[in-house]
Amino acid sequence: MSESKINLEKVKYSASVMCLDLGRLKEEFRLVQKIGIDELHFDIMDGTFVPNLTLGFDFISLARKCCSLPCWAHLMIVRPERYIKRLVDIGCAGIIVHVESCLHAHRTVKQIREYGLSPGIAVNPMTPLDELEYLLPEVDRVLIMAVDPGYAGQKIIPQTFERVQILSRKIQYHKYQVDIEIDGNITVKNCAKFIRLGANVFVLGSSSIFFGATRNYEESFPHFKKEVSEKIHTV
Repeated sequence: MSESKINLEKVKYSASVMCLDLGRLKEEFRLVQKIGIDELHFDIMDGTFVPNLTLGFDFISLARKCCSLPCWAHLMIVRPERYIKRLVDIGCAGIIVHVESCLHAHRTVKQIREYGLSPGIAVNPMTPLDELEYLLPEVDRVLIMAVDPGYAGQKIIPQTFERVQILSRKIQYHKYQVDIEIDGNITVKNCAKFIRLGANVFVLGSSSIFFGATRNYEESFPHFKKEVSEKIHTV
């Protein structure tokens, strides 16, 4: 994407809830809203599709009581269609399912839309982008995993940059209204480079502002955004 087409106003930052201080979540939810985070990202894992167990539905219910940020559920589980209605009932704004875990991905994303939620499709690093061919007209966002799903703190898989560029060009060519979201190792440099390539939603975790024993989001988040805006012109 040329510099003249870069629009930072379309960039959104999503807080990875699994990287917050889980011992004081009520305060954390209120704080990330206060500092200007755009949405909350809930990684829901079942220990089968990915080798980890994390957040459940009660975490989303708590967030809905504590703040007004949109809640996005990223379902890293087998047969995600079983839980769509439950996520509707607790107030999710959007649901992201993996193309690899859905027997009928097209049907699943349409079901999410029919319930009035925003549908997204996620793709693992080793999955060809061709798998998304018939889903792009049906979703509001594509989540590109920049690391193997399941754990925070991993280093980026370098081929992700080329994948984002290819996907962005396809979306632009067909004039789809689809956001590109990136999850995994969102450093300042990586974020800036992804923006240049056409991505606009970023899951912030332990590589960005949610790290260390002493956290000061009110300083680290504005600093992160400022550094990204400056780095865009040099990466």
